[in-house]
Parts: sequence; structure tokens; C-alpha cells
Amino acid sequence: MPETSTYAAAVRAALDLLLRHDDRVFLAGEDIGVYGGAFGVTDGLLASYGADRVRDTPISEDAIAGMAVGAAITGLRPIIEMQFSDFVVNAMDPIVNQAAKLHFMYGGKVEVPLVLRAPGGGGTGAAAQHSQSLEAWFAHVPGLKVALPSTVQDACDLLLAAAADPNPVIVLEHKLLYKTEGPFTLPASPNEVTEPLGRARVTRPGTDLTIVGYSIMAARALEAAELLAQQGIDAAVIDLRSVRPIDHDTVRASVTKTGRLLVTHEAPQSAGVGAEVITGVVESDALDYLLAPVERVCGLEVPMPYARELERSVIPQVDDVVAAAERLMKA
Repeated sequence: MPETSTYAAAVRAALDLLLRHDDRVFLAGEDIGVYGGAFGVTDGLLASYGADRVRDTPISEDAIAGMAVGAAITGLRPIIEMQFSDFVVNAMDPIVNQAAKLHFMYGGKVEVPLVLRAPGGGGTGAAAQHSQSLEAWFAHVPGLKVALPSTVQDACDLLLAAAADPNPVIVLEHKLLYKTEGPFTLPASPNEVTEPLGRARVTRPGTDLTIVGYSIMAARALEAAELLAQQGIDAAVIDLRSVRPIDHDTVRASVTKTGRLLVTHEAPQSAGVGAEVITGVVESDALDYLLAPVERVCGLEVPMPYARELERSVIPQVDDVVAAAERLMKA
């Protein structure tokens, strides 16, 4: 019987499991040891595993990522944390030009088993430099995988799957999800999680339209679907779970049943993941099943404001998804 846990506790449990079962695993990041992480995710792990396995680092994201690349290619399995996903921009060279490419540049003889964890997204009043959703940046880079768990169970399972991958994975954890609660079962060992990255999940079946989201927008899509059901609109909801790779097959299969597609993400619309999801449909036979133009519900094209009401207006809310679905049903 699953227990109830928070999203943050599920991430911590996954990290603890990995540290306990594999001596090659170590954690590194700013304030993850004594302080327990900016959001408390790594609290208590330093006391359990010591400073060699849970390493507080200097305030240099470039140094953290460069160190992790070197450790990974020499046989260790580093899991590094950036305090905010925005700060990864300071480490784009070791992540994009080194970690993502070394396996290919050395003819497959080198692996880079590196996991980068980072809290992303807005909603906390942290303003423009601490509230971005940058997943499309990383999804554009061959050699990187990008996972975004939306549920408590996936917060654990996708991290375990990322740690098992022989090459670099970025796991983006939404700040607003850390305190959410849900059913959770911790595997006895990391090896029990055998599902690879890149498989979406149909979290709600439906016949009238398909709503595709990930991270916090997958959760909001579910809320929207329940409100739509009160109007007699039966919406299917798909949680992508990862945006590199994207599970196009699951989306296409749903669209062929519903004939309508709505894609939502917190990141701005331009050059976003939503466009790639839509392209995966229109470049396939699923295009023939569309009964209406596709809708997108995305963040506005502005840096994230600090003021609460302005911030809320920039980020898609449940009501925005409902309104878009209603438009789609009338099209």
C-alpha cells in the first residue's frame, strides 16, 4: 500500500537510495550539505554519508558542472544540484559543449553518467532571474535528456531512471511542487525502476480532446479536465514526463481518438516544447484525425515579474486551460 509523501521527500528518498546502493554516487552543489539545500531537499544526507559523498561547493556553477563531467568520465556517478535552474546558464559550456558531446566525440568509448538537478518555474515571487522554465534550451541539444516530474512518485522514479542512464540527464523539479503530497512507494533498490526515460503517461483517459502537459502544467491539466467534465467535456490528459526524448506515439494515439489537441507549458510559447509536440502530430497520420486547429496555452513572452498578480498573469493557470479547451470544442 503506497504511503503519502511530499515531492521533496520523494526526491530525498531517491538520493538516499542511490547513495546507499552505489559507492560511486556522490552529490555536489551550493549549500546542499550543512544547509540541506535551498529548498531543503538534501537535508540530513550529509549526516548520513559524510562530506565526501555530499559536497558543498564554491559558488561557481561552471566549476560544479566541470567537476561533475570529469568525475563522470572517470567512473563516478555525480548528481549535482543548481540552486535555481536559471543558474545553469553559468555552466552551459561544460553541460552543452562537454557532457552532451563526449560520448559521440570519442566514438562511444566514453560515457558521462551525470545527473543535474535544478528547481525551475515561477510562482514563488522570485522574479525574472530565479523563475524561468528553460527546458527547451536543453531539449534542443543532442546528447542531453531532460525529465520534468509532476507527481510525487515520478519525483523519485524519474531521478532513479536518470541516475541509471549512461549519459547526462537534466531533471527539472518545479518549485511549487516540492510541498505537494501524493502516494509514494520507495523501491527496495534503484534497479527496481526499469522504465526508461521518454515514456509519457495518460493520467486521464478521454474522448473529446487531448491535453498534453508536463511538470506543474500536467497537474493543472488534470484539474482543468475535472472542471471540463462538469460541462460534459471528456478530456484526456497526457503527462509527457520528459521533453527529450518526447513520447510522440502516446500523443498521436490519443489524438486519433479525440480529434483535438491542446498543449500547455509554463515556458513561453515561442520555440517551446509545445511546438515540437504539435509537429509530432502534424507530421504523422494523426493529422488526418484533427477536427479543429491545435491550441497552445503557454507563458507570456516577458521576463517573469516580481509582483504577485503580474506573475500570476504571465503563468498559465487552470482557468486558462479550461478556456482554451472550451474554444477548441467550439471550433
